[in-house]
Amino acid sequence: MTKRFKIILLIRFLGYFVFLLGLSSIVFMLGPVVQTEASYRIDKLKGVKRTVPNIVTPAQPAAPPQDNGQGAPVDFSNVTASENSIIPASTDYGIVIEKINANAKIVPDVNPANEREYLTALKEGVAAAAGSTLPGQPGNLYLFSHSTDAPWNIVRYNAVFFLLRELEPGDKIIIFYQNRRYDYVVFDKTIVSPTDISYLTNKYDAPVLTLQTCDPPGTLLRRLIVRARLVSS
Repeated sequence: MTKRFKIILLIRFLGYFVFLLGLSSIVFMLGPVVQTEASYRIDKLKGVKRTVPNIVTPAQPAAPPQDNGQGAPVDFSNVTASENSIIPASTDYGIVIEKINANAKIVPDVNPANEREYLTALKEGVAAAAGSTLPGQPGNLYLFSHSTDAPWNIVRYNAVFFLLRELEPGDKIIIFYQNRRYDYVVFDKTIVSPTDISYLTNKYDAPVLTLQTCDPPGTLLRRLIVRARLVSS
């Protein structure tokens, strides 16, 4: 084997290695996004609707949650998940958005201005901004989950709200708190500047849920804000 041939083999090997490394990086960065988007689109084409089973504790009659601040008691411990059902990630404090198959734990009292604090929280689920009111209570329950500051962080940090842009007025958002269920219905969706904190500081006389993520997903250019009211189902 001549020296020239060895050099050609080495160059080809390095070329293939760089190509495969780049391809692996792209799959790592965009794989979760593609999978989430594809799953949503396929469900939409097939007309598949994923729902949370309507479960209440045996001591209570089956009834929809009311807007009295108490919520409906739930117990999923003996529920077997079916193909299209969603079992909440947490009924102690969690969120489920059936339309986009979002299901996550909520981490309370997170400072949205402290990057280290909220990135730690987003590894576990969705963050509830410090100062938020509790589910079912009058005021502003503010939840945020950056769809991440860069595509390669989608795996590292929770991207529960990646498909939040698909929500429209009338869509349902379910919050679980202390094993009780609270149903909210979307009434507003808007895109704002990252410097606009009015949606975080807004005060309400009725229970309002505010969801925030980045727009477009994987960037820091703007913020997507979705607001919902507590309702009687």
